[in-house]
Amino acid sequence: MTRIPGRRLLAAAALTFLASGAALAQDKSAAPARPDAAKGQAIAAGACAACHGADGNSLIATNPILAGQHAEYLVKQLNDMAKPATAADARVAPAMTAFATMLSPEDKRNVAAWYAAQKHKDNVARNKDTVALGRQIYRAGIPEKNVPACAGCHSPNGAGIPIQYPRLSGQWAEYSEAQLKAFRDGTRRNSAQMSAIAARLSDAEMKAVSDFMAGLK
Repeated sequence: MTRIPGRRLLAAAALTFLASGAALAQDKSAAPARPDAAKGQAIAAGACAACHGADGNSLIATNPILAGQHAEYLVKQLNDMAKPATAADARVAPAMTAFATMLSPEDKRNVAAWYAAQKHKDNVARNKDTVALGRQIYRAGIPEKNVPACAGCHSPNGAGIPIQYPRLSGQWAEYSEAQLKAFRDGTRRNSAQMSAIAARLSDAEMKAVSDFMAGLK
């Protein structure tokens, strides 16, 4: 067996170390910059506040409350809204499409970071006649219709899980109801899971669970 001199071994090890270090540095340089919430605030103040409120707490029930929403989820929604309406997983939102397409990936991360850092204001369930039905759907689902409990993905208190599952607690009931209907009729297509669930809900069930979620804390 041929023996490799010690110096050659050391040289080879050094080259391997340098190569791995260069690859690591390249990976770090390719990573996106840390979101800048201050820049996001400037974007929000100039383009978003009229519809979503100065701090993300919309005063209009048809416009979503963005304060306290998961940043990753907001970025995903902006990306989906920027897709062509013909895309299979597009989120068709004419009022938002032009805005979403103008934002760079960095802008999206910055504005999402700003809204995620804001405190959302508590809301209330307003229809005492449907609160029991809404609670049933949210906590236990509707087994006979193969509707799972909302709490399974959005958490018992409506806090959600970043990226896929948004915070629902305190959201306007009117907005949540409209989104469920959009999932059912196919005008919102960026969650196959929600489209399948919404297809099994009646109008009354959507209204009841949306009102219940508004009051979650």
